[in-house]
Amino acid sequence: MPPATGGGLAETELRPRRGRCGPQATRAADRDVAARAAARNPKRPARGSRRFETASRWALLALVTLLSFATRFHRLDEPPHICWDETHFGKMGSYYINRTFFFDVHPPLGKMLIGLAGYLSGYDGTFLFQKPGDKYEHHSYMGMRGFCAFLGSWLVPFAYLTVLDLSKSLSAALLTAALLTFDTGCLTLSQYILLDPILMFFIMAAMLSMVKYNSCVDRPFSAPWWFWLSLTGVSLAGALGVKFVGLFIILQVGLNTIADLWYLFGDLSLSLVTVGKHLTARVLCLIVLPLALYTATFAVHFMVLSKSGPGDGFFSSAFQARLSGNNLHNASIPEHLAYGSVITVKNLQMAIGYLHSHRHLYPEGIGARQQQVTTYLHKDYNNLWIIKKHNTNSDPLDPSFPVEFVRHGDIIRLEHKETSRNLHSHYHEAPLTRKHYQVTGYGINGTGDSNDFWRIEVVNRKFGNRIKVLRSRIRLIHLVTGCVLGSSGKVLPKWGWEQLEVTCTPYLKETLNSIWNVEDHINPKLPNISLNVLQPSFPEILLESHMVMIWGNNGLKPKDNEFTSKPWHWPINYQGLRFSGVNDTDFRVYLLGNPVVWWLNLLSIALYLLSGSIIAIAMQRGTRVPAEVAGLSQVLLRGGGQVLLGWMLHYFPFFLMGRVLYFHHYFPAMLFSSMLTGILWDTLLRLCAWGLASWPLARGIHVAGILSLLLGTAYRLFALEPDLLPLFQYNYRQFSSPEDCLSSPEFLDHIRKVMLVIDAAVTNVEDLSSLEEYLVSLGRKHRTVGVKLSSFSVGKGALPLSRAPDLGPLLSPRSPLATHYLSSIPISLDNQSCICPAVWPRHALDLSELPSFLV
Repeated sequence: MPPATGGGLAETELRPRRGRCGPQATRAADRDVAARAAARNPKRPARGSRRFETASRWALLALVTLLSFATRFHRLDEPPHICWDETHFGKMGSYYINRTFFFDVHPPLGKMLIGLAGYLSGYDGTFLFQKPGDKYEHHSYMGMRGFCAFLGSWLVPFAYLTVLDLSKSLSAALLTAALLTFDTGCLTLSQYILLDPILMFFIMAAMLSMVKYNSCVDRPFSAPWWFWLSLTGVSLAGALGVKFVGLFIILQVGLNTIADLWYLFGDLSLSLVTVGKHLTARVLCLIVLPLALYTATFAVHFMVLSKSGPGDGFFSSAFQARLSGNNLHNASIPEHLAYGSVITVKNLQMAIGYLHSHRHLYPEGIGARQQQVTTYLHKDYNNLWIIKKHNTNSDPLDPSFPVEFVRHGDIIRLEHKETSRNLHSHYHEAPLTRKHYQVTGYGINGTGDSNDFWRIEVVNRKFGNRIKVLRSRIRLIHLVTGCVLGSSGKVLPKWGWEQLEVTCTPYLKETLNSIWNVEDHINPKLPNISLNVLQPSFPEILLESHMVMIWGNNGLKPKDNEFTSKPWHWPINYQGLRFSGVNDTDFRVYLLGNPVVWWLNLLSIALYLLSGSIIAIAMQRGTRVPAEVAGLSQVLLRGGGQVLLGWMLHYFPFFLMGRVLYFHHYFPAMLFSSMLTGILWDTLLRLCAWGLASWPLARGIHVAGILSLLLGTAYRLFALEPDLLPLFQYNYRQFSSPEDCLSSPEFLDHIRKVMLVIDAAVTNVEDLSSLEEYLVSLGRKHRTVGVKLSSFSVGKGALPLSRAPDLGPLLSPRSPLATHYLSSIPISLDNQSCICPAVWPRHALDLSELPSFLV
């Protein structure tokens, strides 16, 4: 696909230049934008009209930007408690303010920016961010929310400018802006302390910059060309620095760059030196610059987070030695392992911990009834082991014996210091993992049998090499069975104190679960060295952090009471995501897209594939079409092709991922589908207007179509948030009995509000006899936000709808019939509330939840 340079309505008559043929001629013609514009408009417009047009464009951009900011910052302080993943990213912002090290599966840039925003806005980093629903109270959280809303507000103008440059059509750009402005999903996602608005900001900035530097193709190496090319690289670094999903926009820019260089290479008017300059410029701006900035974010990350914290255990012992407050920081221990040393052995797999034993035995029926061996994440005396020779019980620390170092390939015993039992394995099956062997503590005062012998091997080292503390990656091979000591990572039952299972696996493949390193090392016969000498270099820290992040991403599991989703759910807006309302709060937030926008986007993708295929086949066959149709076809194929590629790259890779997925992962792809919708419908409406040119009102088809789409998105936004009722539940605790509640004026006013909602529901059913079924089905759908289905079952009592006040013209003509029909539906009376009618949930609902069940 050639780089998208935009195109007007007559991007058409491609006259080959000398030395060019085929695609080169097309590219040459694409460059000559000014010449085509002059050909389309032989009469130069008056200076006043040009100024007016320029002023109009700036005014529209300002209006779009203002509306985007207004919608994103509206009621930004609500709810004043933690919503969904604010508990993670707000807490991580606090860690940066306190300089406390932590672990996360995403690169650090987004969290650093959140922490910086909090610090600059007066947040002191003392709020705990323990769980969703916790009140912020006096803590300053608006700075962090405001920062995310600020970046999320730029998505709309970025999309507007991108589509404007690709299509040269204000109407297409305005339609795209309206789709994103009035989408409840994009709006909600931008209002909370999350990484998503930051990620999407950099993705859209990279897309806009790429399109802009492509539009400067006729002015290579000019100041604007360098600016947009460099800004593309900066944006790519930002996207990757927030989440690894940024790789998708990097792939899109990379494909565009390859196509760009390929066409430059085929331009015979350019010397190879010039082509080399183009290649060098792109390497510097799109590879070197992003890598330098991405690496710099990690350098800042490690420099700021210098204190020991909750993330220590996920990293190697050598990594922990650089964190102040960690027991390895500024410690002095012997460098090389020797017989008689007291050591701790740490598994290299993240969140596994230290080799551990205690006096408790395996229960009856779980292998041999011998002493338990587990792994434990925390420092403990039961983590200490003494390393001894396999064939002698003499004390290696006896001053009369010379120091003897442990070497790669030696046969050793590990004696548990607290219980004097040896690390032991045999052919009994492990407690939890089938086909693995049990590992136990066996023997008395270090005396056992041959099943206590292990061969110590250093990964990727030769026999005879010494074993270094912290740095050497070792494996312990059981001499009798040939199995490898490792941890399955499975949690033992209560008899195992819910520590992690240790097994001896007969599968000899090297995995992190079976690789260990020596961390603590005590040997009075050896000189100590400072661990600062053993601290890893920055490249080693960078590599380790990425390995841990990748492993953590693959191991992500859903949280309690959390609804995951599958990629095919996302484009159809099948199921949203609960942001707030798990706890007993007075404000509920449910992430769900505007169905008009999402279903229109889905329809547009299908229409584009159909219409684009027809146009591409027709052009390939050399079909002669008028200049205006050819120009519109180029806009559809090139501009639409760019954003379709972006949608595909940001959507289809999720089908290949094994990690847990959520609805919000689709939103970067949704940005591209909205841009495709704007380009497609503008082009199709223009083609319809051209095809009906003989019809008197043909010119108004395009305008009427665009206005209808604009009003449709805006209308639906307000239809989803009507000023109806804050609750469906009416608590009657202030009344002495349910009967007093039913006869009170307050409850009659509540009935009035419920009837307004019923009136809205009536418009969604064809037959009133299906109204109850319709409402119950809405309840089933609403179960996704935690409402029990039993809340919609038939209860006791009867709804006195005859007491409802006359709503007059507020209700539609069918509502009185609906009222009569529903008067026979029972209601539920219990010791907390009276529900009218029983098909409504027994839970307080906020207006923002209406989209989840009134669509």
